[in-house]
Amino acid sequence: MSVPAEQFPFTARTPDLGAASLAPMLPLTLVASQSAAVSGLLDTGAAVNVLPHAVGVALGFDWSQQTTSMQLSGNLAIAQARAIVVSAVVGRIAPVRLAFAWVDVDTVPVILGQINFFLEFDVCFFRCRGVFEIRRAQRP
Repeated sequence: MSVPAEQFPFTARTPDLGAASLAPMLPLTLVASQSAAVSGLLDTGAAVNVLPHAVGVALGFDWSQQTTSMQLSGNLAIAQARAIVVSAVVGRIAPVRLAFAWVDVDTVPVILGQINFFLEFDVCFFRCRGVFEIRRAQRP
């Protein structure tokens, strides 16, 4: 049985750059003790999902209460990070649990990476058409 896909447009991150700044930004709602509507950058090169500090606070998390630390690499290697898990709602797709590296900075967007966004969803990018499709991954 085929799982229906939902289609979303690429979004201009810097409007004055037009098509050169189009990125796959997925609108979703994150839910913990509170909820937050966010846009997450689909990043197939990111090892983990990343959540900016302010979004974690908006979800009701307290930095000092999160004891599972994480070491990130690349541009975020100097940032402290804590592991958190939230529920995520994407369009009409059933909610899914996503694990995030909650960082102590706000200079990064919500990033949806390999662990565990791309383990939960199949994604097809149609950059020349300016759209992408996602669906829940089908397990064998």
